[in-house]
Amino acid sequence: MTDGNRTAFVFPGQGSQYVGMGQALCDRFPEAGAVFDEAEEALGFGLRGLCFGGPDAELNRTEHTQPAILTVSVAALRVLEAQVGVVPSWVAGHSLGEYSALVCAGALGLADAVRVVRQRGRLMQQAVPEGEGGMAAVLGLEEPAVRELCEEAARGEVVAPANLNGGGQVVVSGAREAVRRAVQLARDRGARKVVELAVSAPFHCALMTPAAEGLRQVLEDVEVRPLRMGVVTNVEAALNADPGRVKALLAEQVVAPVRWEESVRALAGLGCEQVIELGPGRVLSGLVRRIDRSMSTSNLEKPEDLEKLGAEAEA
Repeated sequence: MTDGNRTAFVFPGQGSQYVGMGQALCDRFPEAGAVFDEAEEALGFGLRGLCFGGPDAELNRTEHTQPAILTVSVAALRVLEAQVGVVPSWVAGHSLGEYSALVCAGALGLADAVRVVRQRGRLMQQAVPEGEGGMAAVLGLEEPAVRELCEEAARGEVVAPANLNGGGQVVVSGAREAVRRAVQLARDRGARKVVELAVSAPFHCALMTPAAEGLRQVLEDVEVRPLRMGVVTNVEAALNADPGRVKALLAEQVVAPVRWEESVRALAGLGCEQVIELGPGRVLSGLVRRIDRSMSTSNLEKPEDLEKLGAEAEA
């Protein structure tokens, strides 16, 4: 497998982190260790210790979580590039994962990316005082129904669909009490399951406007290079290959819903046949399977995953 002309790489977002992530790749592959070296130098703190040993409370702090997941994802990417040699035709990422996708596409350097997402995490955390926002996953209702119940639950406050994940899964985000009203309405209207999420801030809604404004300033001095392949963006669920649009899309992404189902369908429409998830967890692989079973899925977060991908390449 030297050419992924029908392959997309996808990269996970916040929530996929766990203590121990990336350690097995670093222990076995120098390419992964080099990624951690570069990220640690850029950030000025020991990312290895945080990813490999925790504690959970520190890893789950948004300003730590975001650079940690990005670093593990890029470590998996560099191992795959070196060991198997597959080159994707397209890339996409879920929220934070879009930064990993942009590193893969060559638009962002790793050092810049980890510094930006650390600031992004801080800005998102600071936008709403802790405890005043919330998020909840609604399963078994389609997006139009969830949007309607959010409008009814708002009562002058912010609550709106934030992650349009597909497979009947929509995450809502907003002011805490408005989210709780939306949760009750979803249950009343026959949602299969509703889960309030343990998050530190209400991501991807209008309450994140201060974070979006701050992120625009952070991105001002960041170099965006020409893209080696197009990125299916969260904001538009469409392919972007224009480096001049990257910063505006990343800033808007903070307040806009993650259009993941549409992004996966866009990849299918482009002719994608194989999706490889790079980084911690398998959340995106599961969502892809629920959205469009015509595309095969696999993931790489540990050395044994690479062996499976290598065997597929030789088949």
